[in-house]
Amino acid sequence: MIKITKVYTRGGDKGQTSLVGGQRVSKASARLEAYGTVDELSAHLGLLAAVLPEGHEKTMVERIQNNLFNICTNLATEQETTPLYPSAHLAEGETELLETEVDNIMKELPEVQGFILSGGTREAAQAHVCRTVCRRAERRIVTLAQEAIVSPEVLQYVNRLSDYLFVLAKKLNFIAGKSEKTWQNICR
Repeated sequence: MIKITKVYTRGGDKGQTSLVGGQRVSKASARLEAYGTVDELSAHLGLLAAVLPEGHEKTMVERIQNNLFNICTNLATEQETTPLYPSAHLAEGETELLETEVDNIMKELPEVQGFILSGGTREAAQAHVCRTVCRRAERRIVTLAQEAIVSPEVLQYVNRLSDYLFVLAKKLNFIAGKSEKTWQNICR
């Protein structure tokens, strides 16, 4: 376990920060955008976990948050010059677990009819917020991957995660008996 002894270092006061391995980079870099957005997603998932009752979904969300810490470590490492810490890797099977969860949830739900408007219960609406932040994180990671090495497992996991969050929102509404609203194209 990492012990945090000091919260501020003053090292970032001029717009730079240190990566894993000590390399200094601008806080405006694509790397910081990528792992900063993943961190933002984790914070939104924390809010989702806070409003979920104890049970499988809450446990899954907390597991995902732990995986996102690994992903942040991965993204904060300049792999051309610094070897990845073991903690920068996802455990074997985590992407497949998300796929299994998606498949299991889809078996429980009625067939999707049209495009769904985000909303419903507070929990489902928060899952939709997480989904959209996840998609933004994915775009930021793709941008970083165009200029630096990004482990393929990171992109795969984040891509699957947005799918999971979509079906989780649907499940939360379904469990609550809340009908989803579908997009009505009024311009037809």
